[in-house]
Amino acid sequence: MVSKSEIYEECFKKIAGELKGLKIHERMELICKVLKKIPYYFWVGFYIPKGEFLELGPSRGPSACNRIATTGVCGRAVRERRTIIVPDVEKFPGHIACDPRSKSEIALPIFDNKGNVIAVLDVDSEELGSFDKTDREWLEKILEYAFYMP
Repeated sequence: MVSKSEIYEECFKKIAGELKGLKIHERMELICKVLKKIPYYFWVGFYIPKGEFLELGPSRGPSACNRIATTGVCGRAVRERRTIIVPDVEKFPGHIACDPRSKSEIALPIFDNKGNVIAVLDVDSEELGSFDKTDREWLEKILEYAFYMP
C-alpha cells in the first residue's frame, strides 16, 4: 500500500513541475486538480476573504457553498492564522455544512508578503479522522512552494 507521504510527494512533484508562469488563480486551479486525485479527498478548494465572508475560489468536487461566514473551520484558520484539522466536523462548533457527506476537514491559510490572509485551502473527506500531521506538513509544504517561492 502506498503511504500518504508517497502520495503527497508525487503531488508535490507534479504541482512544482507545472507552476512556472502561472498566476495565483491558475496556481489554485492546478493545486485543486492535482490534490483531488488523493483517494480520501472528497472536496478540495480555496476560499478567498471578502469582507466579513469567505467566497469560493477554484475547487474540485461536488458543488460547494459560494459564500460562507467566518464561523466555520476556514474562518477559524483565518482568525487563528494557522492550519486547523477537524477529525469530526459534527463536533466542531460553528461548522458550516456545505455537503452533509463531509465528515472531516483540514483548512490552511495562505498569506501575502505583508502577512494578510489571501486565501484558505480547504479539504473535506467523507471519512472521519482522515487528516493528520502528515497531511498538514505536506499541504503546508505545497502551499509554501506554490505561493511563496520565487
